[in-house]
Amino acid sequence: MFAHKVGVTKEQVLEALRGVMDPELHRSIVELNMVKDIGIQDGSVRVDALLTISGCPMRETIIDSIKAKVKELPGVAHVDVNLGVMTQEQRQALVGQLRPGPQKQSPLLSPTSTTRVIVVASGKGGVGKSTVTTNLAIAMAKRGRIAGIADADVYGFSIPHMLGVQGKPTIIDQMIIPLEREGVRVISMGFMVDENEAVIWRGPMLHKAVTTFLGEVYWGDTQELLIDLPPGTGDVSLSIAQTLPRAEMLIVTTPQPAAASVAYRAARMAEKVNMPVIGVVENMSFYVAAPGAPPSYIFGQGGGARLAEMIGAPLLGQIPLDPEIREGGDRGQPVTLTAPDSPSARVFYKIADALLGRTRQ
Repeated sequence: MFAHKVGVTKEQVLEALRGVMDPELHRSIVELNMVKDIGIQDGSVRVDALLTISGCPMRETIIDSIKAKVKELPGVAHVDVNLGVMTQEQRQALVGQLRPGPQKQSPLLSPTSTTRVIVVASGKGGVGKSTVTTNLAIAMAKRGRIAGIADADVYGFSIPHMLGVQGKPTIIDQMIIPLEREGVRVISMGFMVDENEAVIWRGPMLHKAVTTFLGEVYWGDTQELLIDLPPGTGDVSLSIAQTLPRAEMLIVTTPQPAAASVAYRAARMAEKVNMPVIGVVENMSFYVAAPGAPPSYIFGQGGGARLAEMIGAPLLGQIPLDPEIREGGDRGQPVTLTAPDSPSARVFYKIADALLGRTRQ
């Protein structure tokens, strides 16, 4: 295209662009066939690239990443990036590449999936199940794992607020790209409706929402997927058990006997659908009024240990009643992110380490 001979070649530029990752798909833009053309003239490089959709929210991030990588090459003085948009056929080819096979089925649903699915359950509401889910996901990400959260509490979604994530997911030819924060990929009904909107659905719609989160969301190379269940043992729990037969359950309870007794029903449901229970987490275990002060057992003692003994699963941790946890959730700043060395955050990291040290059933 250009007659002048320069020090850098198209091949070198293309090789450099292999290091540019699509920020949503986490794959090289070269591998995804997003590089349309490269032009070189007198130390100036022009890169024509294709966005997956018009109005891509990561447009500026992609431009900056391309410029940064190409400018690292010797002899490159200036980089221009022109962005176009994939055609429908190109998008279909992209989805087929990410989801090979005649049905374009999500790899998460395949028996050979390498993603570990941990269902976070409780028998009743108000025990801090979403708080545990959010902080465990952050802890796993900080341990170097690729973590995700599917907020299956369709009526009472709170994960977006607790994780501090806002926005609408990108949709590529009916494939939904989860939003992300601090290395945690997340999907929730909270991204689909207004925060104050009531979701009034019957069972079949709930089932469709859950299967969409699992089958149509691009989880990619996610290693640990935490699913925040609604309280109880209803339709959503059964849908997940049917859709992901290799899922495992983590039960959250509080120390009081009544909560542990109700949580036992979640364990019984897991047993009936052949879902192994990998552990129990006791939340709001005690309160320490001041450093060095004796703990106060506001909600009683021993509920988590009794539940663990009843179902034959380990008690993985006892999380204190800590205002920092509540305040962090209200601000969208999980305590495992903002105060990782605090006593409560250390318990979350201990639980995450225990889960990551386990082998899949």
